Amino acid sequence: MHFVIAGLIGLVSGITSGLFGVGGGIVMVPAMMFFMKGDMRDIKMAIGTSLAVIIPTALMGSFKHYQQGNINWQAVLAIVPLAVVGGLLGAKLTTVIHADHLRRAFGGFIIVVGCRLLFFK
Repeated sequence: MHFVIAGLIGLVSGITSGLFGVGGGIVMVPAMMFFMKGDMRDIKMAIGTSLAVIIPTALMGSFKHYQQGNINWQAVLAIVPLAVVGGLLGAKLTTVIHADHLRRAFGGFIIVVGCRLLFFK
């Protein structure tokens, strides 16, 4: 693994995480698959690595947003339980979905989200 590339991916994903609330899936997964070598080109490895990295990133970003008063705690309490269940279910689904299909679904998801943000309110 090339540590400089990995570090730059971490920096960019950290900035986008704190700025936009995205970083792991939107930035890290495609960047690892495109710029890194070996098993990091496998989408399942990139997703798992991204999830492990996003934990401290999210904690730091959340702390700063907490200091700025940018967290709706009622929404947090409503979202967390099923988000945890969804995370477990999603990770389990990667065992039955072929990597090629997962990569295509991920690409489609990114396109749909991008178009929605660009063209709709």
